[in-house]
Amino acid sequence: MITVPAHKVRQFGVEFYQTSFTSGDVQKLVKFEVLNYPTVEEEERRKAGKTSAINWELLEKRIGRSEAAFQRPMIRKKIRELVQYYSECQEARNLPAIPGAVIMITERPLKFSPTGKNSNLGMLQIPEETGILRCLDGQHRLLALSAQTDKDVEIDVPAVLFDSLDPRQTVELFVTINAKHTRLNPSHLISLAGRRLYTDRYQALAHDIIRQLNEEESSPMKGEIKILGVGKGRVSQASLADEMVDLFSNIEKLGGKERFKDFEQNGRRFFLNYFKAILSVFPKAWGGRKYSIKTGAALRAFIRLSPDVMARSKGLKNDAFDYFGIREAVKPWGDRIGESRFETEGEWRKKLAGGTRGTVELLTRELRDALKV
Repeated sequence: MITVPAHKVRQFGVEFYQTSFTSGDVQKLVKFEVLNYPTVEEEERRKAGKTSAINWELLEKRIGRSEAAFQRPMIRKKIRELVQYYSECQEARNLPAIPGAVIMITERPLKFSPTGKNSNLGMLQIPEETGILRCLDGQHRLLALSAQTDKDVEIDVPAVLFDSLDPRQTVELFVTINAKHTRLNPSHLISLAGRRLYTDRYQALAHDIIRQLNEEESSPMKGEIKILGVGKGRVSQASLADEMVDLFSNIEKLGGKERFKDFEQNGRRFFLNYFKAILSVFPKAWGGRKYSIKTGAALRAFIRLSPDVMARSKGLKNDAFDYFGIREAVKPWGDRIGESRFETEGEWRKKLAGGTRGTVELLTRELRDALKV
């Protein structure tokens, strides 16, 4: 067990720790992983061996390649520059090598013991297990510590450590840091498939469905969704994903694993056809600026009605995911709900008085009642 002094910080219901590790602790505890990285050919290693201060072969062994990782590939130029900077700091001794905190996460809850009168100051215990920590920001800085062959760098590394984030929070933190602070290319973030971003299969499937709705040329939702906080869309991915995760949970809970497996294979097709069908029923509202049919509240209500729509489509066309069956299933909405229901300054605003949550529940009831024959 490694024990380090720590400051517990609370921000909007989330707790994390400010602490520091020795460079030796970093080598023991931190797991490095990327989606991919270019390997150094043997000939290149031999040529660089006499002049390079970096043992690239050893460094490559420290980095794992994983389909579940979301860190960008290692940038050799950045490693070389950091190693050179560390050497200069070590020789001159007039500048700190890593003055800013790296951000790390662990999936293991850690024990924090307050000391003294301030309950937020104390000692943090971390199991001495290889790879227990993962680096969310600062991976190049830490890799450079172990990249030198001629001399060791013994320094304290300031760190921010999270031990209570779920997979979705981890992804959102990663995106916030890299898309909004360091301006990592948004295409890298958006192109990551759900299975790489999320360990939870519900969240992974929700991400992939929402991404397809936002990118597919034939999708009525193309460009309307802000994926992972990036893009020009007006609708947040988070609210839609939350609704979909609840939907998937209910599908498996009520229908069993086989039904959910069937939906996993056909869910993308269903939602693409579903929103095409909604467009066919409410064309004026869907394309008009004075309507609120493409707000988060309305879209969540449509998602919540998915099981009812699938059941009705299966009864009409013997295919729960077929466009024509779905279109026939939702056709009653045109007559019984009407496009005026979504006018922003009309009935929508009156019923929004109960709040967004109340609006979702109310619209869900209205849509469900309108499906009944």
